[in-house]
Amino acid sequence: MLTVEQARERARDVVDRARRAGADAADAVFAADSSLSVSVRMAALEDVERSESEELGLRVFVGRRSASVSTSDLSTQALDVLVDRALAMAREAPEDKWAGLAPEERLLHGTPPLLDLDDGAHAEPAALKAQALAAEDAARAVEGVTNSEGASAGASRSIMALATSHGFTGAYAQTSHGLSASVLAGSGSGMQRDYAHHSARHAAMLEAPETIGRRAGERAVARLNPAKIASGTLPVVFDRRVSSGLLGHFLGAISGAAITRKTSFLRDALGTRVFARAVTICDDPHRPRGLRSRPFDGEGLPVLPIKLIDQGMLETWLLDSASARQLGLEPTGHASRGIAGAPGVAPSNLYMHPGSIPPETLVGEITRGLLVTELIGQGVNGVTGDYSRGAAGFLIENGEITTPVSEVTIASNLKDMFLALTPANDLEFRFGINAPTLRIDGMTIAGD
Repeated sequence: MLTVEQARERARDVVDRARRAGADAADAVFAADSSLSVSVRMAALEDVERSESEELGLRVFVGRRSASVSTSDLSTQALDVLVDRALAMAREAPEDKWAGLAPEERLLHGTPPLLDLDDGAHAEPAALKAQALAAEDAARAVEGVTNSEGASAGASRSIMALATSHGFTGAYAQTSHGLSASVLAGSGSGMQRDYAHHSARHAAMLEAPETIGRRAGERAVARLNPAKIASGTLPVVFDRRVSSGLLGHFLGAISGAAITRKTSFLRDALGTRVFARAVTICDDPHRPRGLRSRPFDGEGLPVLPIKLIDQGMLETWLLDSASARQLGLEPTGHASRGIAGAPGVAPSNLYMHPGSIPPETLVGEITRGLLVTELIGQGVNGVTGDYSRGAAGFLIENGEITTPVSEVTIASNLKDMFLALTPANDLEFRFGINAPTLRIDGMTIAGD
């Protein structure tokens, strides 16, 4: 794989080519990736995959007209053709008065923050196989587990570089390590499946295979003999496995594109209370070794920790330069750029602050309710906030988690859910988006 400096030069070179060819402005993204993964099932090797890729995306502007192209052919001749094609497309594109590069005066200058995202990821197939086997063995050793869907271990390293024609060039490398196991418990039509996984930037931070496997097995066994419950209005507790999904719906509602198109149920809510007072939601791109940490955004702007929700109040939208111009605001450093197309927006390490109540207390106060550990389907209307999803989990009776439950639907409206939400004190940073256990009273449960 190329070095970080070589990746930076690749992105800068194609931008310079575009300017010489007649582009008024341009930016380019270069991405290189190498990965290795090993899968096992029933103690036997099932698959070994190794991949390497290098891709480059170019966006050019001719006045207010723009076009984006991408390629994996990085030869000199191919890049010349790429530039010519991009310019020809841009000249035929419709004008967009909001399009353009990020404001020059806002670009990141100087040394970007050191986030410790790269440990080299020099994994060997034999070592990954041993990890996967250990995870599957631990899962199958749990009493009640009867079959396995397998386990896998993987490692990857990627480099991302961004260059713009108005003065920004940056690049960084990051690694990723992952381990997962999936098993079945029971027999016949009563079989239940569950899984566990963990990922980390550094291999040293990855949970032990035995821990991951045991968790997968115990989860599968706990789901045996599920019951259906009667329909009604009940308090619902969202386990940490699924609670971050509510933050995902919130993010969609505050993205610049949703606000400019007026397709968000929160489109008029800036500066108002949209969550319970106990809720604060932060985005921290500078978290060392964070799964979504980054030194700059997809337009070359600096990124900083920010509160999106402060004690229930909505403080900001997530804005790239185009949506910021349309709204008469400043970009927030949340631009996200893929190889193809214009930037969108995305958070970095998003999390909800923990509350002050242990999850046992959230559950212990419930006479009858539902603990949700799995959500199914995508029944969420981003325009109205209406929420309806399939769910599975466990019945809560007199403050105790009792019978496993499946084939139920939980429903409400996200506006009401956010205002009724109570966070527990068990926040853990395991994913790119993290939330503690959450309780929402008064949701509609559709069962038998």
